[in-house]
Amino acid sequence: VQLQASGGGLVQAGGSLRLSCAASGRSFSNYAMDWFRQAPGKERESVARISRSGGSTYYPDSVKGRFTVSRDNVKNTVYLQMNSLKPEDTAVYYCAADRSGRSYLLSEKDMDYWGKGTQVTVSS
Repeated sequence: VQLQASGGGLVQAGGSLRLSCAASGRSFSNYAMDWFRQAPGKERESVARISRSGGSTYYPDSVKGRFTVSRDNVKNTVYLQMNSLKPEDTAVYYCAADRSGRSYLLSEKDMDYWGKGTQVTVSS
């Protein structure tokens, strides 16, 4: 699976962005999809996870209520809608895919495929 993230940019605090991640291949629906982010000097952290069908989603407390992950298994695309953005959301955002059916947020070591990141910068 090849993944390509897009949609990053510069936004003011309180604003919104929607990231997209397009996947190649016919087996997209066999993978749970995850979004991670990495800020300078910090570890990569999970910010959203969506199950293979899209029926279940998971978020850490830091973004819960502000970020929404969704997927379109016909278009082979996963999305991350980010609202009420804060300066601390500034990071490079990555999409990732994993074959597991685990129903909780995973760490980066559990991912099978990664896309290149897209920069999100939130100004105060």
